[in-house]
Amino acid sequence: MSESETISVSELNAVVRGLIEDGMGPVHVRGEISNFRRQSSGHLYFTLKDAGSQVRAVMFRGDAARLKISPADGQAVILHGELTVYEPRGEYQVRVTRIELQGRGTLQERFEALKRQLQAEGLFEASRKKPLPVFPQTVAVITSPTGAALQDFLNIIGRRCPRLQIRIFGVRVQGEGAAAEVAEALAEINRQAGADVIVVARGGGSLEDLWAFNEEVVARAVAASQIPVISGVGHEIDFTICDFAADLRAPTPSAAAELLSLPDAEWRDKLGAAALDLERQARAMLEEWRWKLSAFHEHYVFREPVRIVDQWAQRLDEIQNGLARALVLGRDRCREKSTYIYRRWEAVHPGRRLEELQRRLSARRDQLRLLSPQQTLDRGYAIVFDEKGAVLRQVEALQRAEHPKVRLSDGELPVKIADRP
Repeated sequence: MSESETISVSELNAVVRGLIEDGMGPVHVRGEISNFRRQSSGHLYFTLKDAGSQVRAVMFRGDAARLKISPADGQAVILHGELTVYEPRGEYQVRVTRIELQGRGTLQERFEALKRQLQAEGLFEASRKKPLPVFPQTVAVITSPTGAALQDFLNIIGRRCPRLQIRIFGVRVQGEGAAAEVAEALAEINRQAGADVIVVARGGGSLEDLWAFNEEVVARAVAASQIPVISGVGHEIDFTICDFAADLRAPTPSAAAELLSLPDAEWRDKLGAAALDLERQARAMLEEWRWKLSAFHEHYVFREPVRIVDQWAQRLDEIQNGLARALVLGRDRCREKSTYIYRRWEAVHPGRRLEELQRRLSARRDQLRLLSPQQTLDRGYAIVFDEKGAVLRQVEALQRAEHPKVRLSDGELPVKIADRP
């Protein structure tokens, strides 16, 4: 084969691009967005995937400016555009002109469902968050031992605070079994009790790449840790279930290192400033007490203590006189009250009531005596009555009576009517 029969890689990719673009025409592809990123240029880059495959996609700034939605990882969408080839890498991709939102992807739905469940259980409550130690000595780092995130973390610690002891617990941070390894590392560090704080670290990635830190087993292991946990997973825009369960979220692994490693020079400066401030406050306090002592020394209480005694003696006399007046006044009031009570008692005394009743009874008896028939007889009157004891008031009744009698003041006598046969 001659050189004239060969083509370059660029020529091959150009041919393939022409074949694809001319042969395919417009495409409409459905799937789930993953690895989404928005460049400062305004272009959008992401992957469209389903259960079995994936394809790269790009949306240039002009088309992106007309979007009515905000694309994000986990969204189920339909892409409208055309198939093309990115010649520098020889990769085909979908050049997207329009995105139609279909719903939420499976992973995003699982993320939201687990987040709601754990939040309802109280795993994310601020009240259960443990404070970080001010001066940690040993830091346990759970991460991939070969990842760039660990190197960034160690570089920052070594530069800012080399006194910190770092214990590395290497685990898988992606793929099957990664979540179980992270949870077991958390439990092992707590069993050993050999660290002041734990950092769970991983660099950025797609929702699928970070999924190990969205598993329930990791969230519960973080929440159960007796040692404070910092979650430094992903980039600033990435949020995982581990972030919500941790005692503190760091935007990145590097940020976690900075949170833990205030440089010793800064600590010395702060301690020096605190020492100066303490000295100033101590001097100010001593000066204040010196002034108070001088004022006390000049006070008349110390210069003329007898005057204070005299003042209190005068006050005691006033109190004594007031007490005497109060006692006399109280005695007079008690006397008046007892006199009033005695008079009331006399008014209702049983003896006096009995005498009053006896006087009334005697008056009634005298009244009855004056009105009695015997008094009438004693004045010279007489009563005539028949054999049955009935009083005879008319002559006719007397003449009809068989054996009438007359009662005088000292006895009774039979009556005989002279003209009766």
